[in-house]
Amino acid sequence: MVGEPGGEYRALGRRHSGGDHQYVTLRDVAQRAGVSPKSVSRVVNHQGEIREATRQRIQAAIEDLGYRPNILARSLIHQRTNTLAAVAWGIDYFGPSRTITGIELEAEDLGYSVFLILVREPGKHNHMPILDVLLSRRVDGIIWAVPEVGENRKWLSPDVLNELPPIVFLSMHGEPGANVVTVDNQGGGRQATNHLIERGRKRIAIITGPMAWWEARERHAGWKAALENAGMSADETLVAESYWSSAGGERAMQQLLEREPGIDGVFASSDQIALGALRAIHDAGRRVPGDIAMIGFDNMPESEYFQPALSTVRQGLGEVGRTAVRHAHQMIEARRDDRRAPGGAMTLIQPELIVRASST
Repeated sequence: MVGEPGGEYRALGRRHSGGDHQYVTLRDVAQRAGVSPKSVSRVVNHQGEIREATRQRIQAAIEDLGYRPNILARSLIHQRTNTLAAVAWGIDYFGPSRTITGIELEAEDLGYSVFLILVREPGKHNHMPILDVLLSRRVDGIIWAVPEVGENRKWLSPDVLNELPPIVFLSMHGEPGANVVTVDNQGGGRQATNHLIERGRKRIAIITGPMAWWEARERHAGWKAALENAGMSADETLVAESYWSSAGGERAMQQLLEREPGIDGVFASSDQIALGALRAIHDAGRRVPGDIAMIGFDNMPESEYFQPALSTVRQGLGEVGRTAVRHAHQMIEARRDDRRAPGGAMTLIQPELIVRASST
């Protein structure tokens, strides 16, 4: 039983006895190695001093019996599950998939498993059922990787956060008491637009993502700030809204060409949007970059193989995921040690301009 010497490590190994499979316990390992269960526990837990010859004998018995620790039983004793929850959306898209990859890699490095919950419609207010599931599973911490859309962060408050395991949010504006890790989307929008300005473009449009999304609004704000700082027009006739798709980008580019035939530069708020926009420009008999310079946002692997190769802004979303896990880990450790966990911090990951043929 859990609580007996070595009991926390019963289970995942198996041995044969009388034709039946039985679980291998820590005591089985101790008997095979000719040592006490306490000695085996020290080796498995990497705790305490033990002679090297004894350690090797125990390790040989572990391998011979196929013994594995019982993670669930161990968590009941130590009051931790070594599990992080990742609540995410859109992993079939390049950006979210890169973020989840970063979360998984850093979690593994820090000794956590990841319990993934996928949200189908990010704009819905469906947080309570999700939180109930996570609390029932006793996760140590939460990475909330669903982007801020509409009012889907309305439930956030310091009182709610105090009742939850340590939680780190991605892709949202700062909230009192909330730890946020995100790309500097506004800074990336400025970089993209400034690049087009530096290339001598005078009439620069933007195809935004859906403006209910915080990321889309931030990139739009960066575009607008760059143009205004350069003394150039940022009027609404230069703005077309799209979804995060090539089809949406094509439709938005067609609208811009009909409304503003004199545009000579376009900042597309994602590489997928840019791909559709490139098609619309080609179908209209215009050249990129000769007539219209184009820059995207994401640096998805395929962007280098667009025709022409797409200039873009690399987000560093893998680093967003890794940083979020490190922050969650620090909060978990602080709470476990009865220290005050860091709260209310906003960490911005700086994007990187990637210049290719579509804007030069």
